[in-house]
Amino acid sequence: MRIIGGQFKGRRFTPPAKNWPTRPTTDFAKEGLFNIIQNNFDISELKVLDLFGGTGNHSYEFISRGCQDVTYVDKFPGCVAFVKKTSALLDIEDQIKIIKGDVFKFIQYSMEQYDYIFAGPPYPLPNIPDIPDRIFEKNMLKAGGWLVLEHNPAHDFQQHPHFFQERNYSKTIFSIFKALD
Repeated sequence: MRIIGGQFKGRRFTPPAKNWPTRPTTDFAKEGLFNIIQNNFDISELKVLDLFGGTGNHSYEFISRGCQDVTYVDKFPGCVAFVKKTSALLDIEDQIKIIKGDVFKFIQYSMEQYDYIFAGPPYPLPNIPDIPDRIFEKNMLKAGGWLVLEHNPAHDFQQHPHFFQERNYSKTIFSIFKALD
């Protein structure tokens, strides 16, 4: 994996492979997504939430591109330890808040609002279809904000009331939901 843009462009990081529970977004899909984000937002002004953060791939990319306020959430201790270590190596600890915990409990108790939320759950997770509803029920997105949910072709969110658009990168799909202005 590598950071594809910004201050840390080209920087590679390799998480430990043993018992690693993640499925990192491919560089191809991530590059396409960040092109869309940069055309719609000033990344340096965003308050970002990275759910099911895994390796921290998206968090690093946002910070590399100037974001100063990223919250990373994952429950797997190995992932959290890796992100803490990588954040220290990149000297970005002031820009990232790392939370070890269950994403659904985090959503349930969250009192924060974000400009951009990325959720990259494990594809076999049975309650992927619940994620957008839970986020919108908790009013976690600021007006005009986006929720981007990464999933496989087994899910279709085009009938969701907050659905905005879908981007397809082979078997990686980003469904984009928008908070109403």
